Amino acid sequence: MDSETRELRALEAEVAALQRECRMLQNAGEKASGAWKSFQNISQSDSEEWESLKDLRSRLEHLRSEHSFLSKLTGFNIRNYSKMEDIVNTEETEKDTKKVLQKHRLSGNCNMVTFQLEFEVLETETKEKKSSIITDLSIIMEPTEYSELSEFASRAEEKRDLLMFFRSLHFFVEWCEYRENTFKHFKEKYPDTVYLLEGTCSHCMEIRSTRQPGFELVIVWKIQIDEEGMVFPKLDLLTKVPERALGLDKNRVIETAPLSFRSLLGVLGIEAALDSLIRLFSGDNN
Repeated sequence: MDSETRELRALEAEVAALQRECRMLQNAGEKASGAWKSFQNISQSDSEEWESLKDLRSRLEHLRSEHSFLSKLTGFNIRNYSKMEDIVNTEETEKDTKKVLQKHRLSGNCNMVTFQLEFEVLETETKEKKSSIITDLSIIMEPTEYSELSEFASRAEEKRDLLMFFRSLHFFVEWCEYRENTFKHFKEKYPDTVYLLEGTCSHCMEIRSTRQPGFELVIVWKIQIDEEGMVFPKLDLLTKVPERALGLDKNRVIETAPLSFRSLLGVLGIEAALDSLIRLFSGDNN
């Protein structure tokens, strides 16, 4: 085998690997649909139609560009991927039916969340149509401190829904990044009032009164995923005040503070509501 043939086969293998990874990235969200259409036009070409090694190199560079674009767009980075196929024996009544069981294994990450997936896809082909269905799905996710992700992974496994897994994980990570940036912003803006005991990655933010020591508010910001895979923030307000202050609170301001905060969120939105709460509690009217 001469050097040009070896290089050609190596390039073909890399193209095939990039095609598989791009297909996985495309499932991460509908935002990649435009780039995916462009990629499909390339993927339809068969290796036998590649006229020269130069043409193959050109296609490979285009696929690398598409892969990089999809990774940046969706936030997913697929590091390893492998696939095996087994022909499934059919009964005599299904002699005109061809079934192929594909076993896929991949690992990657979406920002700070890493994952490993193993799933099986059964492809059924008859004279009339071709269909496929996921018959088994296993998900391992890290870091494990995100309890919401552990519960979500179990639901995705039960439903065998890969699209929901990629879509929901994408939006979960986006909300985590937004929460981290928001906490960081308020810590820099009000350094004497805002405290993040676990850093900006924490899901809690403490607001301490500079005028009344012992008076504190705690913002608990969790990111939840419902049964259908929809991702949404849930913010709650907790109060820490001396017992004596509770006895003097005849208008039940402290008791009703969590409910009032929920109303404030609905009117102003997250950032404006937090800013108003911090300025009110710290006495900063600027």
